[in-house]
Amino acid sequence: MISTQEGMTATLVTLVERLAVAIDSLAANQGDPELKAYTPAEAAKQLGKTENWVIEAIQADQIPHTRVGKSPRMTAAHIRWVLQDGERLPNKYSKLRAAA
Repeated sequence: MISTQEGMTATLVTLVERLAVAIDSLAANQGDPELKAYTPAEAAKQLGKTENWVIEAIQADQIPHTRVGKSPRMTAAHIRWVLQDGERLPNKYSKLRAAA
């Protein structure tokens, strides 16, 4: 007859094994985010912009991008660049506009 403690230990071991399998499965399905080529819609979500803004910025060569075939894509590095280097600070020497 199996004691209660041995039964609980066996149950915990089984649960830990199932958790390890689930984590491995999730990791395998996600892949490396650095190697993913994001669509304009996916990049827009990451940037907090609209898909249209991303597409227009790509067409105007205002933001870095790559192409997979004819489709524009952004890598994680491109998205980081837009977030970090896309900021424009006001010129302290520019003339102040009069309030209309």
